[in-house]
Amino acid sequence: MNSRLLFALVLLPLAASAATKLDFNRDIRPILSDNCFACHGFDAKKRKADLRLDVPEGAFTAIEGAFPIKPGDADASTIIQRILSHDEDDVMPPPDTNKKVKPEQVEILKRWIKEGAQYKKHWSFEAPVKTAPLQVKGPVSNPIDAFIQARLTEEGLVPSPEASKETLIRRVTLDLTGLPPTLAEIDAFLADTSPDAYEKVVARLLKSERYGEHMGRYWLDAARYADTHGLHLDNERSMWPYRDWVVRAFNANLPYDQFTIWQLAGDLLPNATVDQQIASGFNRCNVTTSEGGSINEEFIYRYAVDRTDTTMAVWMGLTAGCAVCHDHKFDPISQKEFYSMYAFFNSAADPAMDGNILLTPPILRLSSAEQKKQLADIDQKIAAAETKIREAIKTLNYVDPATVQPPPPVQTSEVVWFEDAFPAGANVGVAGAPTEFVTKDKGPVFSGNAALKRTATGVAQDFFANGGKFEVPPNGKISVQCFIDEKNPPKAVMLQFHTAGWNNRAVWGEEGAIPFGKVRTPERVMMGKLPEAGKWVRLEVSVEKVGLKPGMKITGYAFTQFGGTVYWDRLAMSSRVDPAKDPQWSWSKWIERNQGKRVAELPNDLQTLVRGKKPAEWSKKDAERLQEWWFENEYQGARSLVEGSRGEKLALESQKKALDAVIPATFVMADLPEKRESFVMERGQYDKPKDKVTRGTPAIFPPLPTQPEYTRIDLAKWLVSPQHPLTARVQANRLWQQFFGIGLVKTSNDFGSQGEPPSHPELLDWLAVTFRESGWDMKAFVRMIVMSHTYRQSAEHSDLAVQKDPENRLLSHGPRFRLDAEEVRDQALFVSGLLSPKIGGKGVRPYQPENIWEPVAFGGSNTKNYIQDHGESLYRRSLYTFWKRTAPPPNMTSFDAPNRESYCLRRERSNTPLQALTLMNDIQFFEAARNFAQRVMQTNASTDARITALFRTSTGRFPTAQEAEIIRQDFEKHLASYTAKPEEAKKAISYGESKPDEKLNPAELAAWTMVANLVMNLDEVVTKG
Repeated sequence: MNSRLLFALVLLPLAASAATKLDFNRDIRPILSDNCFACHGFDAKKRKADLRLDVPEGAFTAIEGAFPIKPGDADASTIIQRILSHDEDDVMPPPDTNKKVKPEQVEILKRWIKEGAQYKKHWSFEAPVKTAPLQVKGPVSNPIDAFIQARLTEEGLVPSPEASKETLIRRVTLDLTGLPPTLAEIDAFLADTSPDAYEKVVARLLKSERYGEHMGRYWLDAARYADTHGLHLDNERSMWPYRDWVVRAFNANLPYDQFTIWQLAGDLLPNATVDQQIASGFNRCNVTTSEGGSINEEFIYRYAVDRTDTTMAVWMGLTAGCAVCHDHKFDPISQKEFYSMYAFFNSAADPAMDGNILLTPPILRLSSAEQKKQLADIDQKIAAAETKIREAIKTLNYVDPATVQPPPPVQTSEVVWFEDAFPAGANVGVAGAPTEFVTKDKGPVFSGNAALKRTATGVAQDFFANGGKFEVPPNGKISVQCFIDEKNPPKAVMLQFHTAGWNNRAVWGEEGAIPFGKVRTPERVMMGKLPEAGKWVRLEVSVEKVGLKPGMKITGYAFTQFGGTVYWDRLAMSSRVDPAKDPQWSWSKWIERNQGKRVAELPNDLQTLVRGKKPAEWSKKDAERLQEWWFENEYQGARSLVEGSRGEKLALESQKKALDAVIPATFVMADLPEKRESFVMERGQYDKPKDKVTRGTPAIFPPLPTQPEYTRIDLAKWLVSPQHPLTARVQANRLWQQFFGIGLVKTSNDFGSQGEPPSHPELLDWLAVTFRESGWDMKAFVRMIVMSHTYRQSAEHSDLAVQKDPENRLLSHGPRFRLDAEEVRDQALFVSGLLSPKIGGKGVRPYQPENIWEPVAFGGSNTKNYIQDHGESLYRRSLYTFWKRTAPPPNMTSFDAPNRESYCLRRERSNTPLQALTLMNDIQFFEAARNFAQRVMQTNASTDARITALFRTSTGRFPTAQEAEIIRQDFEKHLASYTAKPEEAKKAISYGESKPDEKLNPAELAAWTMVANLVMNLDEVVTKG
């Protein structure tokens, strides 16, 4: 049976009794929704027999003289007749649905019809009403307890007494910080006999920075936060400042209405602060792609659908994605209404393709005041260099050679790529000693003022892979001047060229001395013997021979050698040039070659111009800007005029790039200057637009204020308006779920007709209204929960409670369930003393299997190979672990952590052998066990004291005599084994990067390590009770 119906039937016996009138939302809607609404619900296109049962207008209207539901007369209602029919052609639900209305459900339906078949609007679509709690006799700390105990009394149950102080401080510390209490904190609480001792503990924990880290983790599940793009290459993205903002927001107790507005529309707020812009990254957390062959329009559409679905799920608890292809089958959300919501997100400025890059625009750089000053200074200097370039270009008296008759003659051209220095702006690298240039008084120089010198014992090189871009001409020849020291010659010298990679090489000298590239391919072309030593020798190779094709861009080169001393000078490209046909001489030929294509070197706006418009459609201003760029970057006739200023500009841009590289940045939301039109998409297909829609919200909810245009700000404010029936309920329920394991609405991701009704509807409404009336104060709400007797109850329970309420939905006893994945790992690090207190920063990469990412990675992915961090990064809180969507950390997915490819509002909670194996054998946990044992040995002398310290630190309580004896026997067994096998002892304490204390006996430390490993694997340790 459906678990939701089981809950309704088992926990609501009074509702179905003859003494209590049935309630449509509580008793009837779940039956109809599960069995009828798919074919007879809101979705008009899927509706069969023109029968609608989700509203009274449909159910009470006669069809061919018969009433589907005839209030007061169950026998005359065809719904009952069809349910009870034995004819396979008549019975409902049809046999092929594999659904059947149970006999007890039929009786409930009959009773409801006899009582008048009163319909109600779905409970969650009605505004919450704050009703006063009933007077009750049990222990009441606040109104929560009155609501809970009133229901317990109805069911013949009683609340449990308050848990022990040891249990309470462990429970509340884990729940508010994600970490256990220290022994000092436990002892201080036990010693504090004042009436407000517990209240003081709660106040201290709410002020802790660990509170924001722990609370933020739940939100990151909802936001689908991760450190990679998610699709195809699943490359790294810089999203971590958003994660850190979430932590700050919880610690600062940012009101939930502002928390909402900032995330959905922070970028649109007037004079938006840095934090408001960072917060808008919520809707940049979606998965993205840059896979070749992907269609831009499809992914723009998919991203907007994701943002719509996520927003409606996270804030409204609705499965709105069901309305992408058709009207929602169960809830009153039409396809048109879904796309009206979608229209709010359809004008996002982020591109369809993420480029597989770290920072896909729009982004926000988080510069310090000093960095901003440095950037402004560089920008000023770049502007000055650009002015010089423009002034130089104005002196040109350019005539396009393609327009001259007769055309100019073919001529020989030589472009020098290297003389005296690498190109301005090039990020030069070395393999070997630092780059060295010598002048004529220090060594041989072929031309200019200096030559490059390198002395090596093995393979060494000077190179760069970005900087100047040199176009390969037809029939080009590359030459370089090379001087080999007579007393110290190398085995081989090599020229390498970078295009998309280092795939083009020419080698002189001993074959195999330089082991780069495949032999007898352009990756390693053997050009002959080593040049003669003691003189300048011109080395020359044709572009075709090393696999360089006309039009390719060379973005870097390398001077490489094996051993010896070599001088390099004057690297140049020579070719025969026909100016009338060459795009580096003829403006019209450059346009002819590139129009309609993507020219990567162009600024983005000019790229769009060249690719998307024909020259006749260009404005005069655009054409002038484009030609100015061509003169500066392509036209060979202007090279001598602009080279100095252009080199200066490139060097400045390189400085700016280097500075930008150390400035943190994050994805933010932004809209296009002109919004896209939005349409209902037939069957959810991106290329099948139908009716045009404007921004709006579903009619079942209170409307937006009347105004000509709506933005995401209006949507966010609508969500947190006092009239909205869902937002406060949904968040109140998720916070409740966080502390009790199950929400008042168990289906916290579905408040619609298919979701489960609340176990305590009046309490949920009271909490929702109280939350809103408090100014959306999340800390006040959390404090109210943890101060309640309901929360503070012992988790021990009676047989009657388990029989009547196996899931503890009625809360006759306190919560008890396994810790989440992050808490399990963080607790192990915390008790061991290894946990780093550092807050924020880039994601870290702790211990994982070496090749864990490879099976799911493409060759070009920058997250193909898992490269483990070292030092403090191994011991950061799990919140900061680098999250690769296609391969999340296995020691956390074992404990049901989600992959974050989409929002997660309720984690599954399993208990499996794999979890125990992880706790016993994963290097992170085994190293923690050794450090835990080490700490206990260092601070406790006797075996008894060590057993007590291990057990109390892990569980929060003293061990019983029996427990202590079992631990003692385990220790003695291991000690005897390791004493007899000292090498095994050394091995046991060697795991992990932290070092064992050399002052401690290895066999004894190994034995206590195994004991700590055992204790840390106890159910009580990984469970909140």
